[in-house]
Amino acid sequence: MNPKRQFEVGKIYHIYNRGVAKCQICEGESDTWRMLQGFCLFNDKNSAANILWQLERDRGRLTLNVLKDYILNPANKRKPLVRILAYCIMPNHFHLLAEEIEKNGITKFMQKFGAGYARYFNNKHNRVGGLFQGRFKAVPVENEQQLLYLLVYINVINPGQLVEPNLKENGIKNMEEVLRKADEYQFGTHQEYIGKRGPLIIEKGIFTELLPTPEMYRELVESVLRNKKYSEIQHLFLE
Repeated sequence: MNPKRQFEVGKIYHIYNRGVAKCQICEGESDTWRMLQGFCLFNDKNSAANILWQLERDRGRLTLNVLKDYILNPANKRKPLVRILAYCIMPNHFHLLAEEIEKNGITKFMQKFGAGYARYFNNKHNRVGGLFQGRFKAVPVENEQQLLYLLVYINVINPGQLVEPNLKENGIKNMEEVLRKADEYQFGTHQEYIGKRGPLIIEKGIFTELLPTPEMYRELVESVLRNKKYSEIQHLFLE
């Protein structure tokens, strides 16, 4: 990311990064949960220093239910930096679909998240040095079609590659298996969009108008997968 680049308030961006030299950024589910917690707690104008430590100290192992209690507590006045519309965490990379809602919000959020998670990961796994492959990447979403296809790519194609690694190149061989994997995958937002889980970290924003029902989202997913429409937005993908 060019440090002089300015994000536009009201615009949506596909944000992604991976581990340096394609290394793992999550060595197990505990790391993945911690990254999810970072998406939530670092998305705040207020300082997130020691919040994770304090929550774990007071409530034991930090879960999304503990985070929910924290977020819904009126005493904890949070001021989000960005609107997260979707996310997916994979073993060696992550994706976010995020809207800039205030000036420099994306930059501030990603700086806090990147530094905070890398510090946690390095301390836990006794490593030193950078965890991510340089600055995060961010590509502006130019139209509604790109936005819809990106949602499917983030929510379904990513976890789907755990069962069909070459599905982007070769197409999907077993639609039912790929959809089953996405339905079960806890570390993406497919479950929120099919109505299986209530939103906590995300706000659906414009998708409440574009995809007002889980059935409409399902129809979109099947159409994009069946017709390989994600190939039309290759320039927005992680290389």
